[in-house]
Amino acid sequence: MATLQLRLTQPFFSLGRFTLLLAKAFTSVGEFGLYRKNLLRQMVHVGIDSIPIVALAAAFSGGVTTVQTAYQLVSPLIPKSTIGAVVVPSLIMELGAVITGFILAGRVGARIAAELGTMRVTEQIDALEAMGLNSIGFLIVPRVLAGIIMFPVLYVAAVFVGISGGLLAAELSGAVPVGEFIQGARDYYLPFGPYFGLIKSVVFGFVITSISCYMGYFTEGGAEGVGRSTTQAAVNSCVYILIADLVLAVLLLG
Repeated sequence: MATLQLRLTQPFFSLGRFTLLLAKAFTSVGEFGLYRKNLLRQMVHVGIDSIPIVALAAAFSGGVTTVQTAYQLVSPLIPKSTIGAVVVPSLIMELGAVITGFILAGRVGARIAAELGTMRVTEQIDALEAMGLNSIGFLIVPRVLAGIIMFPVLYVAAVFVGISGGLLAAELSGAVPVGEFIQGARDYYLPFGPYFGLIKSVVFGFVITSISCYMGYFTEGGAEGVGRSTTQAAVNSCVYILIADLVLAVLLLG
């Protein structure tokens, strides 16, 4: 009975602890001058170091989406420019942010959880507290801010590379002339699309980094606990990215 009660209350306990952790973190934003170097370092780890893998995934996603769309639109009654009208908005409003989010959940989220988890089990976080340093502000705020700042940059890069990959695939496969591809993208361009994608990228950056920081900061159980926290950080980030994606679509597009 006690075990069942613990399982039922665990989600509420985790939510409360997560909320308190973020509250403590962002009440220390006034001490930003102390964490500036750490923020710049995290921006490099989160953003700059992630550009190659994000660009690679975006390029192939754009190419595959173009080829598959061309395969579906085989009717002579449908103009080939429709391919560009489908591929480009898909990359801008959905694929650019979501694919980047999944990649960062595995690459950045797992790294953050592993770093903080290792610091916790080796008592480095306790040492920071003993020296009078605000460990939550020093360790968590730079990582979360780096995600919020750099994720939109990665999103823009992913969309640009994805569209370029789609254009290249269209040209090499002969599915649609580049001019018609671009014309279709222009005809069905939605001005709110890029703003919607940027909003999602900011939210996804916050979700990934905050969840990963939470998982790593409260790690228990030595090396096994670090592995468990790393896995949970990546998996939970992906799940909450999908939930946030649906919520934002309902709120902003509904």
